[in-house]
Amino acid sequence: MADQEERRDPESFLGLEAEAPKGKLKVYLGGAAGVGKTYRMLEEAHQLRNEGHDVVLGLIEPHSRKETAALIGDLEVIPLREISHRGATIREMDLDRILARKPEYVIVDELAHTNAPGSRHAKRYQDVMELLGAGINVITALNVQHLESIAPVVKRITGVEVRETVPDSFLARADQIIDVDLSVEELRQRLREGKIYPPEQIENAFRNFFRPGNLGALRELALQQVARDQRRKREQREQVKREGGRRTAVDERIMVCLSSRPGSSSQLLRKAWRAAGDANAEWYAVHVETPAESTQKISTRDFRALLDSINLAADMGAEVVWLKGPDVIKALLDFAHEKRVTRIMVGRTRPSLLRHLFDRSITRRLIDQARDFDVHVVSDAEGEEQQ
Repeated sequence: MADQEERRDPESFLGLEAEAPKGKLKVYLGGAAGVGKTYRMLEEAHQLRNEGHDVVLGLIEPHSRKETAALIGDLEVIPLREISHRGATIREMDLDRILARKPEYVIVDELAHTNAPGSRHAKRYQDVMELLGAGINVITALNVQHLESIAPVVKRITGVEVRETVPDSFLARADQIIDVDLSVEELRQRLREGKIYPPEQIENAFRNFFRPGNLGALRELALQQVARDQRRKREQREQVKREGGRRTAVDERIMVCLSSRPGSSSQLLRKAWRAAGDANAEWYAVHVETPAESTQKISTRDFRALLDSINLAADMGAEVVWLKGPDVIKALLDFAHEKRVTRIMVGRTRPSLLRHLFDRSITRRLIDQARDFDVHVVSDAEGEEQQ
């Protein structure tokens, strides 16, 4: 099988170099719970161990699935750490014990998990970052709805608010992303058979998150994410090859402001993409969701326009960021300072759209308050920049 062939060369599937100082990150990405991410990681762990590699299970969550639990077998499991909180005992991954053990590979399930109070890091993905920094290779799993930029889209599609998220920038540093895919009907059949949730939760799941339309949309989002990652990695390899194996240092960072209203986003993004390429700059496409323009309140047309802009930005290699806050300008400038942005690009809408998110008054406020940045306003009609 193709999957078995892929697992025969662990250095190849993780893109390892002989003496890489940092650990390598491999992510199994799925459209929903139950597609088989944990099972695939355990298969990978057995394969690596059989080939002589040092592998441990840092945390595995089988969710009472018998096949998954059985696959753990005789793999080495790092005991969980117990934390007392408000009279309850919470079991978490023992980061310090893994660091002390220092295996070659560690399997870490449920990447978007929020750690118990008192843990060194608030989020499990931050634990993974420390493991990688210590030179340990990490294989982990994530559902696409937990990506920070995608969570608001999922809320619009499914009506379910995803509270635990992982920054897109974390996924972007992965050395390999593998899509774990099942057809909608196969996944729903697994749900019927009790292989995903316990019996008392099945009917509720069918009526809500596991409706065919929801699962189809999530499946498509996961496939798109993996395709974008592959395209980005290919472009990076080509760039390094052109530069003789050396990456040019990044001196500039560009932030593009995305509105939730139809307008010049397509033209604005293309201009930002060209500017980023010319300046060898990192660039961010940032949208601020205010209470008045939440994903549940804006029109279907406006939401589709915003989604199209997000997809285009991701395809062009931008890091897409979705912020929330009552003040658009404050949220944008706080982010710009945090990321050390050097240039801000915003579209100018037509006079008939003055009440829209990035109307003239908002643009003027941005120019007035962004004293530490170059602000470029892109004309809606002509695409000419003004500073």
